[in-house]
Amino acid sequence: MSVPSTTSRPAAANSVWPRLEPLLPQVTKPIQYVGGELGAVVKDWDAATVRWALMYPDAYEVGLPNQGVQILYEVLNELPDTLAERTYAVWPDLEKLMRAHGVPQFTVDAHRSVRDFDVFGVSFSTELGYTNLLTAIDLAGIPLLAADRTDADPVIVAGGHAAFNPEPIADFVDAAVLGDGEEAVLEITAIVREWKAEGSPGGRDELLLRLARTESVYVPRFYDVDYLPDGRIQRVVPNRADVPFRVHKRTTMDLDAWPYPKKPLVPLAETVHERYAVEIFRGCTRGCRFCQAGMITRPVRERSITTVGQMVKEGLEFSGFHEVGLLSLSSADHSEIGDMCSGLAEQYAGTNVSLSLPSTRVDAFNIDLAQELSRNGRRTGLTFAPEGGSERIRRVINKMVSKDDLIRTVVTAYSNGWRQVKLYFMCGLPTETDADVLEIADMAHEVIRAGRAATGSKDIRCTVSIGGFVPKPHTPFQWAAMERPEVIDGRLKLLKQAINADRSLGRAIGFRYHDGEPSLIEGLLSRGDRRVGAVIRKVWESGGRFDGWSEHFSYQRWVDAAAEVLPTFGVDLDWYTTRQRDELEVLPWDHLDSGLDKDWLWQDWQDSLSEYEQDDCRWTPCFDCGVCPSMDTEIQIGPTGKKLLPLTPVGGAGLKVPSPAAPQ
Repeated sequence: MSVPSTTSRPAAANSVWPRLEPLLPQVTKPIQYVGGELGAVVKDWDAATVRWALMYPDAYEVGLPNQGVQILYEVLNELPDTLAERTYAVWPDLEKLMRAHGVPQFTVDAHRSVRDFDVFGVSFSTELGYTNLLTAIDLAGIPLLAADRTDADPVIVAGGHAAFNPEPIADFVDAAVLGDGEEAVLEITAIVREWKAEGSPGGRDELLLRLARTESVYVPRFYDVDYLPDGRIQRVVPNRADVPFRVHKRTTMDLDAWPYPKKPLVPLAETVHERYAVEIFRGCTRGCRFCQAGMITRPVRERSITTVGQMVKEGLEFSGFHEVGLLSLSSADHSEIGDMCSGLAEQYAGTNVSLSLPSTRVDAFNIDLAQELSRNGRRTGLTFAPEGGSERIRRVINKMVSKDDLIRTVVTAYSNGWRQVKLYFMCGLPTETDADVLEIADMAHEVIRAGRAATGSKDIRCTVSIGGFVPKPHTPFQWAAMERPEVIDGRLKLLKQAINADRSLGRAIGFRYHDGEPSLIEGLLSRGDRRVGAVIRKVWESGGRFDGWSEHFSYQRWVDAAAEVLPTFGVDLDWYTTRQRDELEVLPWDHLDSGLDKDWLWQDWQDSLSEYEQDDCRWTPCFDCGVCPSMDTEIQIGPTGKKLLPLTPVGGAGLKVPSPAAPQ
């Protein structure tokens, strides 16, 4: 394999490429380690004052499309004195060769050693990536424990949704950022820049102290955890006077001022998503009680229809992608989604550009939306997420969708040319019974019957996909007990039998599920405290890698590690997972402020047990979740009264929305 273009490649002394290249013919998918994608940036190392290595701790095919990393990569590289490069988890075959040949964890942009950077930023969307973090730290030649690092090591900063409880990895990261990253990375960069300009006074400890004083960067080493005799946390308190008692999340309010990514990365190897993705709004007020993303990203902030149109135009022209993903937690809830989709469909009519929405609310999908999404004849997949099988369990989780709503919605899809839809549910929800789960089979049968009746065709299919429920921090279900894996697996077996009981209908229904074992371990990691760090390390030392991949995940490895480590602290795996918490228990993340009032979360948990539905505060009076007053924010929705058109898909003046200058 030849070396990629060296026009902007650093001197050989700064690159591990000469040592890495000979190893690549010996591994699977070597192209993922080469770099040089359209949209990639390689800057002069010596001209940069602050240097970031950004990681999504999974394989390239999963990590490259991650929008959070792509946005931060662009934001940082727009700064003239700042450099950002990307790194991903390496597969075990390359890891083995790297260890044998002394090749460190490297960036794909210029193949520089991660240890040479000032800041190593890691974005977690799932806790099952923690073992991959340890692999990257170790391969980089950085001490695993933050306490053992010196001024020569980069500061490791965790972000992403899992960073809202970073306690299980508190021993391994130096800091964590809660919330939106666009402005946070600029603030961190400014602090590092100033500290270096002053000659790095006080070393690493002083830099971390300056970060902590922002009150929006959490530095675990400055906080002590005390425990009660029964294993519960007594308190988490600062161990020095000049750090805050509580750390607050960052909220980027004006999304129109941050129209990223402007130049999306176009992968060289196959990835899980190959599209231009636009986040059309951030936050959600639907109030699904299981949904951490919906809770921690409040308030709702919509991107204007004109900015979305301009981003799509420029993103498609740059990348050449043929699909536009209009992304958010509930995209059909955008106040101008109809005009947005009709405008884009009209603009790209006659081209090979298609529109897609992620998982769509059953009660927000209608015939007009269906027609716009299929206007050019290409129909991307449709996923609807009732989440719970019975109406009772949907009241518990605050996902109020009736069976009639679902049937009406899928008939709309089938009648507009779709022949397959995906229905997503969860198993193991609080108060769930076998009967609640078995109603999923009835719903799937009704979907097929209704689709056949509406279209006059038997060429109708649906896929039932089941995920295991995991209680998450900063949600009303953060106190809930988990079901044991054997209970989950038993219900899934009964469900499969019920789906196939009617062979005529059953053969038109696909059935995909995740068994209960990975969910239980994710539950350990999502609600764990600092003591769980020793379990993560033990699993990693015994070979744990890529735990988010079923073919690499070993439930027994986690069970064995927990059994070896946790009893020394007087707790066990069940204590963290299948135990219900009480109202007054100090939770590991209580000192990390997502803006949500804990008393409100507790009341919503009680409401769920009473099967009481909570309204969507976007359209009804405030119900005091706490976010807007505590974060000095507010819900921001349209309509703007503006139309998307006219735009021209290629060239031409079109509608111009001024882009802000690169933030400094």
